[in-house]
Amino acid sequence: MELSLIWTIAQAELREALRNKWLWLFAVGFAGLALALSRAGLSAAGYAGLGGFGRTAASLINALLLFVPLIGLSVGASSLAADRERGTLLFLLAQPVSRGEIFVGKALGAALAVLTALALGFGLAGLGLGMSGGGETAVYLSLVGYTLLLALAALGLGFIISSLTRKAAAASGAALIFWLALVFLADLAVLGAALTWRPNPAGLVGMLLINPLQIFKVGAIFSLRASLDSLGPVGQYALFRFGEQLPLLLIGLLALWALTAFTIAFAIFNRRGEG
Repeated sequence: MELSLIWTIAQAELREALRNKWLWLFAVGFAGLALALSRAGLSAAGYAGLGGFGRTAASLINALLLFVPLIGLSVGASSLAADRERGTLLFLLAQPVSRGEIFVGKALGAALAVLTALALGFGLAGLGLGMSGGGETAVYLSLVGYTLLLALAALGLGFIISSLTRKAAAASGAALIFWLALVFLADLAVLGAALTWRPNPAGLVGMLLINPLQIFKVGAIFSLRASLDSLGPVGQYALFRFGEQLPLLLIGLLALWALTAFTIAFAIFNRRGEG
């Protein structure tokens, strides 16, 4: 692969993604909510201290579980499908550039756009925490790291949707339905399965860790140096079973989700005979 070609395609994809009004709508919504939570959490503590930061970070986790998959899925879903609908993908394929270079360039540009949107939210939240004199830099950066991995996993899933669809509107609709299933219906499915099959703690941990959002939630709570007791017996079992290796396992699972999603998306994109 020629890196200069990949970077040129990535720059074009980044400019295109940053012109997406939905990306900025979600980014501004996330940034406003993150800033409000950072200010409100520390104010409720009565002083700038660890307790206030812990509550603020816990509130941020709930906001991240909603906004990050939405941003990643929407950007990924509109990438290939929009170019296919406009005919620019066929134009690209007619040039002396391989499908792999096109895919990697577009994935890189889309990832940079998602990271830009998240940087806005985390920047404002960090500014709010910094102005109040609260927070722990290492814990905050750990939360940022888990968030970036979740965003890449969601972006990869969006690319799978984009590889399968021809119209940008259809891809966006499918991404929204998938987001609803991932955020809301997945928890109900796990609850129903647990009530029906009554798995042991190991089985229930396995069921939870199938969902990248649950992996992120467990990792983010653990990074706050909080007890996993809030997750019930499952959290206690995970901590007992994996101990201090739990963060590495969760990071590896999120990275595997992202790598697998992009690999599947490229396989679908590469197998299509037409753009």
